[in-house]
Amino acid sequence: MTENEQEIGKSFDIYDLHILRILLKDSRTPLQEISKEVGLSTTSCWNRIKKMTDSGAIQSYTVKVDLARIGYQDTVIVQVTLESHSEETLYEFGRALESIPEVLEALLISGDYDYFIRIAVKDTRDYERLLRERLYKIPGIRHSKSSFVLRTLKKVETPLD
Repeated sequence: MTENEQEIGKSFDIYDLHILRILLKDSRTPLQEISKEVGLSTTSCWNRIKKMTDSGAIQSYTVKVDLARIGYQDTVIVQVTLESHSEETLYEFGRALESIPEVLEALLISGDYDYFIRIAVKDTRDYERLLRERLYKIPGIRHSKSSFVLRTLKKVETPLD
């Protein structure tokens, strides 16, 4: 974290955090509702939201989608070890993952594996297809281990949820 990012983090008060919690629940909450719940004027709330957006603390407004309702019944966690750890290999692997729409999240990690990848699939046959047609065609994979998610116990985007 840069010095500037640390300063931005320190400038958030209880009102800013309250506004963020409201927006995390529903980013379409009207400004008047936010103001009423937080106990500030609409102008003050708008200025705070603008400041958080300008600083990059609020990155976007989006929707949450129930993946099962759009046909993606299963989530698979894949741990991957690469043959090489050169900058080029890591870069190319990351680019390849970006081209696979089913990859929801890819994290470069420490430990026994190099990557932790969260993938949405329709079923086990769909996952087998994705492995054959996409994942295993990425050069440089030494080893992978897959685990199907049985149930999600907790999922939040921030500790403020």
